[in-house]
Amino acid sequence: MKNTSHCACLPLALRAQAICALLAVSALGWHGGAGASDKGDHERARQAVQSGQVMPLSKVLSNIERDHPGQVLEVELESRDRQWQYEIKLLKPDGRLSKLKIDARTGALLEQKTR
Repeated sequence: MKNTSHCACLPLALRAQAICALLAVSALGWHGGAGASDKGDHERARQAVQSGQVMPLSKVLSNIERDHPGQVLEVELESRDRQWQYEIKLLKPDGRLSKLKIDARTGALLEQKTR
């Protein structure tokens, strides 16, 4: 029996839910420091998804999986110059690391760095 406590063993939909928990503690770019603003950041992210300003993470990940296979290591949701972006770090099947910047409203790839 597989150990399902590790995120890599979970199906994509469950990994997306696990990663959503990371978004709750990720810096969103609205405030420089952590602390009391964290709850506000989480609420702003939730409202952005509900209002359609940001695509749900599960949809973004399913779109990315087609063109950029790999294990999702980290996801951050940030607002830069009033534009929401997902920053996704992937471990590619060949062992290289890839960082993708995705327009969170449209799902379009803005930038990709692989090393």
